[in-house]
Amino acid sequence: MTNFGPGWRPSHLENSSSQLAGRMHELRSTLQFRDPGLIAARSGISYLMLAPDCGEFHFSFFGKAVTLTWPDLKGFSDTDDELSPILQALLLYYLISADGTAVTGNWVSFADLPGGRMYNTAYQGYSGDEIIKTFGFDLPAFSSACVNVGGTPVEIGSASFVMQALPNLPMLVTYWLGDEDFRSSCKILFDSSAIHYLPIDGCAIAGSILAGKLRSPKSSNFEDKRNHSTPTSGNVGVQTNGEL
Repeated sequence: MTNFGPGWRPSHLENSSSQLAGRMHELRSTLQFRDPGLIAARSGISYLMLAPDCGEFHFSFFGKAVTLTWPDLKGFSDTDDELSPILQALLLYYLISADGTAVTGNWVSFADLPGGRMYNTAYQGYSGDEIIKTFGFDLPAFSSACVNVGGTPVEIGSASFVMQALPNLPMLVTYWLGDEDFRSSCKILFDSSAIHYLPIDGCAIAGSILAGKLRSPKSSNFEDKRNHSTPTSGNVGVQTNGEL
């Protein structure tokens, strides 16, 4: 698991690609002993059998179509570009963690997820606080950015949108507009079932990716040329450059 110590930032993990490769090998090795049909059923994705021992998982990640091959479990975008290691690791964690628990519709903060409280300050710093730095008092711009990345509006706070990160992993970004006396605030929340689909550091990755997408709302492909880093699962991490 990631060491979110005092003062931890996503950029601290940029040089851990060798650890990431090792973790991905472990995840793939574990998944390859499972039945692909059961993996698909528990995670809410589709599995296309191409041959008795060969197939593909198909699903969306923040509205973008992705494919994971079976049994080698390599991830590709809808343009057949291989996904970055950090995103492949996140998707593998989703498949290995998914247990079919129903989404509850009960929104909770990162701090209220099991294992999240002691890391919440760091998480807020690279998720909601970064969104506030971008939009400030410009609520229409925030709302437009959310719509551009597939958000569905809900009536919470000044403006809130539900984002479907993965088939069984909805997220809620909620914005409270400030005034001359109080700064605006933003939080990225999770369904209370999220821990059944990602470990806590996987949830942190998802929150950071969503923040990056909202800060770059006009990005129409998998590569946003702005540099921003994400936290990662399993003591590893790389920069994602806004991918996906």
